[in-house]
Amino acid sequence: MSIRTHRVGEQIKRELALMLTREEIHEPLVDNRVSISAVEMSRDLQYATIFFSSLGGNNDAILVSLTRASGFIRGRLGQRLRLRFVPHLRFVVDDSMIYGDKIERLLSSLEIPKEEPNADDPHPSNEEFPL
Repeated sequence: MSIRTHRVGEQIKRELALMLTREEIHEPLVDNRVSISAVEMSRDLQYATIFFSSLGGNNDAILVSLTRASGFIRGRLGQRLRLRFVPHLRFVVDDSMIYGDKIERLLSSLEIPKEEPNADDPHPSNEEFPL
């Protein structure tokens, strides 16, 4: 990713976050509980893929609402950003938080037996010698 595409993606992310906190998007289910986690730009800056997550709520319904409001959002971005072309917006549900929580629960459910220190071990563990 070039510096320009990264910078434009960050600007779009910042402006979308401001629109959400100010509740400028008048769609059902789209409010300040929706957060923008990442924006990926195409190399030619014509397309922006926006990853979002929500604190509670139906992500599929929020996706429909954001897609329906994408024309309005593009118009607002055009007013606020100094770009020759405002990119087409594509919204995607960011499942990384749900996936991370699932992995955390799986790891915490594992029962790993503690090993007793071996007196014959020439390399004792760090537990015996804290730093």
